[in-house]
This record gives sequence, structure tokens and C-alpha cells, in this order.
Amino acid sequence: MTLKTDVAIIGAGPVGLFAIFECGMVGLRCHVFDALDVAGGQCSALYPEKPIYDIPGFPRISGAELVERLETQAAPFNPVFHLGQRVDQLQRLADGGFRLVTSKGLTLEAGAVIIAAGAGAFGPNRPPLPGIESYEGKAVHYYVRRAEDFRGKRVVIAGGGDSAVDWALALHGIAAHIHFVHRRDQFRAAPDSVAKLGQLNGRGIDIVVPFQLAALEGDGTSLDAVVVTSLDGENRRLEADALLAFFGLKSDLGPIANWGMELALHHLPVDPATCQTSQSGVFAIGDVATYPGKLKLILTGFAEAAAAAHAIYPLLHDGQPLHFEYSTSKGAPGLAAD
Repeated sequence: MTLKTDVAIIGAGPVGLFAIFECGMVGLRCHVFDALDVAGGQCSALYPEKPIYDIPGFPRISGAELVERLETQAAPFNPVFHLGQRVDQLQRLADGGFRLVTSKGLTLEAGAVIIAAGAGAFGPNRPPLPGIESYEGKAVHYYVRRAEDFRGKRVVIAGGGDSAVDWALALHGIAAHIHFVHRRDQFRAAPDSVAKLGQLNGRGIDIVVPFQLAALEGDGTSLDAVVVTSLDGENRRLEADALLAFFGLKSDLGPIANWGMELALHHLPVDPATCQTSQSGVFAIGDVATYPGKLKLILTGFAEAAAAAHAIYPLLHDGQPLHFEYSTSKGAPGLAAD
């Protein structure tokens, strides 16, 4: 069965979620796709509990709360989500619309497409440890969604960047004990955070340097210990219930790069007035979009979502111009005025 909608949104991060709202405000129905199995993009996968300070109207808001509020704002427009699947094919139809086919075989036809894919599909750089795949999602994690999931656990954190150091500080006092493993005694994280980590060394956190991951001990699901080794061949066995491996992300545009649009250093150049790509009917917003003076901020992506929605309306209504109304006068379905 082929599904049909007005707009297909590729990417369910904050900017993609806000695009649902902006499309809904001009009467456009949306289906939303994301390779991750949860909405929220990197906000959900990488920093759900870390504060964000540059969202208008919120002096401080966590990634998870921002995603929740955006979902609430979009919900009255009844978006249909297709999570945990990548859009592999984008084909132009005779009527000017598009057919999308996903990695799970789902087929959708849409009048226009908004690509809000951030830096593209992303995934963790997995440490080369034998048998690590069987532990992933149970005892080995590349993202932290809730600090409380590690309460009372013995945790090994590996890495030397901001994610590793920040989560070591955040889990201090929650985890029973933390071993912090890095292959050298210099860190790439913010100096203030590194200083705080050093102050906690021996006080719930043991810094293990210069060592690197060597092996996992356990039954393939539950972890007993992480074995680390130094450059001199010294081995240490760190008792652990969980391994948090923060070695960065690998990302690429994947199939998007083969859809016939102009590319610029893994980004999609767009008209800043409409956010349309070099292919008519395909728009790009958020970090994946580029134009002179572009600022890679969530709030910039929000403005781009509005521009794209307003540009799509006449495309799907035979050139009929959109009668612009402010939300203060028009209101929004399902969102009661205070």
C-alpha cells in the first residue's frame, strides 16, 4: 500500500518537529521519517538532560524537555511518524510530486519534501571490542537518555571529549562508582569541566590514564568487567555494570547525496528566502542546509521551517498565494490561549 500526504519531512529532530507545526498552520499534512527509533534527533540521543540556553523564551531547557514541548506543539496537526527507518529512495513523479521508499519497504507519495536531517544519518564510532554488539543497548551505551538509568551501577566511561567528561560529572553521585578511561592524560573537553573531573578523582571517580579499552567480560548481555590496557601492555580489570563509550559520531548524508541535488561539503545549498534546494519541491532546513551567513543554531532552523512551509503552500495549491496571518490572530488547533 502506498501512503499519501502533502509534505514528507525527513528528520525528526527539533527543526523537523517544528516544521510539522509550521506546515500544519498553513493546512499541510505531514509524515515524518527518522533513522533513529525516537523523535528528537541529537537532542534525544546525545544530550537529553543537558541544558540548552539559546532557545527563545527559555533561559534554560533540557534537550528532552525541548523535544517534548515541540511534540506537544505539533500534536494537534496529527503528524504520522515513521521512526527507525531511513528514506532510501526519492523519485520524482509525473505530477511533480515525489515517491519515497524507506529501508523497511514503506512507500509514501508527497507533494513536497522537507529534509531536516541535521548532519545526516549518524551513529557512534564503535570501539573494536570482540562481541561488543551483543551488549549494546543493555550494558554498552553510546548515548545517555536518562541519568537515573545508571543509579547505583558501576560505570566505566571511555573517551576524552566533552560528552565523556560531562557525563562523568553528571553521573557522579548517581552511579555507585565511575572509572574514567582515556588513552592519554590530556583531554579535549572544556578546561573547566576537566578541572572539575580532576577534583573528583578518588572521590567516586577514578581516572584511569593512559589506558584504552581491550575487552569485555560478561555473559553477552550483562557485564561483569571491562579490561583496559596501557601502551606498555599493562592490563587492568575494572568491575563494571555498564560501559559508556564516547568516541564521537560518524555521520553522512547517506542516500540523500544521490538524489540529484547540488551538494557543498556534505550540505545542501538552499535559497535562504524559501529554503528550496536545487531541486524544485525539495527543501532543506536546519544543519543540513547551507547558504551565505548561515548560523548553525536550532533557532535558525525554526525560522527556516517557517520559510519552507510558506513556500510549499503555493506549490501545492496551483500557485495560489498564501494569505499570511499571525498566530496571535489565527490561533492554533488544540493549543488553548492563556
